[in-house]
Amino acid sequence: MKALWKKMTVALTAMFLLMPMAAFAAGGGGAGIVIVADTRKLTGVMAWWSNLYNESHLYFTLLTIVIIPTVGVIFGVLADIVMHFVGIDLKHRDLAEH
Repeated sequence: MKALWKKMTVALTAMFLLMPMAAFAAGGGGAGIVIVADTRKLTGVMAWWSNLYNESHLYFTLLTIVIIPTVGVIFGVLADIVMHFVGIDLKHRDLAEH
């Protein structure tokens, strides 16, 4: 039974690894895919963001990596301020588990 599982695993692995080659063998190679954002009806920041995506995926990626944590920190600070004004104090709380 162990030998059967080993053969099945090897066969499935080979099938998944060789599947792209079988697809390309059918027609002389695949054409490159061009992925762009449609900017015809966009204005302002959305148009700038889409144009940045179309022009340079690297700059788009780096800017996204910088913006997401920054916005997270801003939202976290704003939530802390709102909770302070509402009366929720998370800095000096008693643990209910003890």
